[in-house]
Amino acid sequence: METIKIAVTGDSFITQRLPRDDDGLLEIRDYLAGFDVRFTNFEVTVHNFDQSPSATSGGTWAAARPVVLKDLDWLGFNILACANNHCLDWLHGGLLSTITCLEKADWVFAGIGRNLAEASQPKYLETKAGRVALISVTSSFEKWHRAGEQRPDVPGRPGVNPLGHKKVHKVSSETLQLLKEIGATTEVNATRNLNVKEGFWKDETGPFILGDLYFEAGEPGTATFMDQADAARIEKTIREASRQADLVFVSLHAHEMKGMEKNKPADFLQEFSRFCIDHGANGVIGHGPHILRGIEVYKGKPIFYSLGDFIFQNDTVERQPAEFYDLYKLDHTHTPADGMDARSQHGTRGLAANPKVFESVVAAFEVSGGDIAEIELTPISLGFEKSRGGKGKPMFTDVEHGEKVLRELAELSSEFGTHITIKDGKGIIAL
Repeated sequence: METIKIAVTGDSFITQRLPRDDDGLLEIRDYLAGFDVRFTNFEVTVHNFDQSPSATSGGTWAAARPVVLKDLDWLGFNILACANNHCLDWLHGGLLSTITCLEKADWVFAGIGRNLAEASQPKYLETKAGRVALISVTSSFEKWHRAGEQRPDVPGRPGVNPLGHKKVHKVSSETLQLLKEIGATTEVNATRNLNVKEGFWKDETGPFILGDLYFEAGEPGTATFMDQADAARIEKTIREASRQADLVFVSLHAHEMKGMEKNKPADFLQEFSRFCIDHGANGVIGHGPHILRGIEVYKGKPIFYSLGDFIFQNDTVERQPAEFYDLYKLDHTHTPADGMDARSQHGTRGLAANPKVFESVVAAFEVSGGDIAEIELTPISLGFEKSRGGKGKPMFTDVEHGEKVLRELAELSSEFGTHITIKDGKGIIAL
């Protein structure tokens, strides 16, 4: 295998066209052209708003016209992760439309499919230097978003490649006894108990269940664990890909956090990321919370817990369903702009008011003989200070702004034992 040059970015929540005479975009386009592998997470569905919306969404009912795929291609990307919490915002029709559009445009993409086998399978990018595999997974999804396994007599279900997880709350023995008394003296567990008795649900052993929450005695706190069945299925996929490709990367879309600290990943995300590398992945590319999280180097392989946003046009989706307006007590006479104003209180709260949502990095590295010598981190800005119409498009930062972003990322990464050297507006991780 020759040296393969790789550039990876976070979420591309693209809902409008990219101006091809924009100096900032042109500079990024020229930069990406120097790499064999150019990755982003594609976080919208594509259709012409001829699909029925879900009753709930991943936050915004994410959708764009199919033409935005041409803009990502123009910018230089050649491989997309697609498993995320917005895949079913427009039900199965929206997902199937997205798949069809990606296939017609000859994109290499992973993480969604017409059934579980399609959603789970690795996808391969052929480069002059070698073959690269991508497996796309999301831990943030509704139960019905899971792609379904097909049978000889029943077709599978369209959906995402899922990684489930369990959350266990640890409490004192006295508190656990009190919770059990609540379960015994109220109807909070009545539906569960009857479904178990009648054979519709299996009886679970282990932590005490109250409603849909799990408790056990121990040092007070909360622990999270990856779903073992999902992990085993993904392990098989990694092993398959590692025999068929020179490099294997796992894309992980995850909003789950440590407590209320959005910039820190939940415990099971580290458990799963290390698990992937233990079984043959060359790195894990994380995204989801719309801000940066720390970087870990595990066995000489990078784990990017979140690369934040690369394109973020969340507030300029062309259309939203009635359920979106209902959230803000608006009606059919209101427009998307009215809804976005209500949600953000005219740009004073939420993602629209958080400058960290609009700054990130492009991570770049070379792989030679399976080894990575260093990772280069180039800061980008998505124009937090601009108007709604101008926000969300990436450009490289100036040195002062860039070093501020890198210092914050270095602090987050230090918790994983990773040192980032900052010089001339760029960050370097020596492996």
